[in-house]
Amino acid sequence: MPDDRSGGKSLYQKIRLYTLVGITVLAVIVIFQNTEDVPTHVLFWTIEIPGAALLSVTMLAAFAGGVIWTGFFRRR
Repeated sequence: MPDDRSGGKSLYQKIRLYTLVGITVLAVIVIFQNTEDVPTHVLFWTIEIPGAALLSVTMLAAFAGGVIWTGFFRRR
């Protein structure tokens, strides 16, 4: 019986992988293009940090929130 999966991965898994790689590459490009310092307001403080650091922290927080959100609803 022929296996319709090439390389052990389904078409859905391949599309998902290529999409994730594409988004990651775009995120890295955007981060490296924003290296200048930007003023950032946090409650009552104003700090200047590189835009790349701010974008990285924001993207990691969004990713962590998505993982937590997805995990929360999968358990129900």
